[in-house]
Amino acid sequence: MKPNKLTNNTIRKPMLSQRGLGMIEVLVTLFILSIGLLGVASLQFVGSFSNADALNRTQAVFVAQQFSERLSANALSSDVTDGFVVDNAYFDEDLYNFANLTCSTTGASPYDCHCKAHPSAIANCQTGDCDSAELAEFDAYQMSCAAVRNNPNAKISLTCTDKDLGDTDLCTAGSIHEVIVTWPVRNWQGNDRVLNAACNKTSADSNDCVVVEVAL
Repeated sequence: MKPNKLTNNTIRKPMLSQRGLGMIEVLVTLFILSIGLLGVASLQFVGSFSNADALNRTQAVFVAQQFSERLSANALSSDVTDGFVVDNAYFDEDLYNFANLTCSTTGASPYDCHCKAHPSAIANCQTGDCDSAELAEFDAYQMSCAAVRNNPNAKISLTCTDKDLGDTDLCTAGSIHEVIVTWPVRNWQGNDRVLNAACNKTSADSNDCVVVEVAL
């Protein structure tokens, strides 16, 4: 038997019939891959956004709980009624969020500006004796530092639902103290948040917050 001989035409025809298909497949693969990478990038952005929000909330819970414990530890016997109260200085808004301090470094974060060194204007109750008003100022300063340590936009406040407005105690014994840590938030992709009325006084506000209530 004679061996089959393949001519040049029979060799080239299969190759010619495949011309261009490899490039189309590559382009389709690249297109699908690019769509997948865009999805991964979007998920990473959402994940980092959610992680930052969770970190801010965790830190706020820690600060609010720590402040509530300080209030309980520093409570005094009331002079006007039975029970315990904290010094009226605790409710001075100017003691919180460094409102009574100035920063000489332009552009510095609140923590870098006020908290890396203890300010001389505030008594250091860790190294010396303090009266109740000085202790209130010291606690307000330290809790303000704790609030902005990881979130420079955080604010802390202390309010009271006073059950007796006629006495000299700004928060009468048995009243509810509210420790509030607030920080601004923004919506993503037009999704509206359900905002807490405790930290959003007007419709223009967009804040999240942690509220801890304590009765002495």
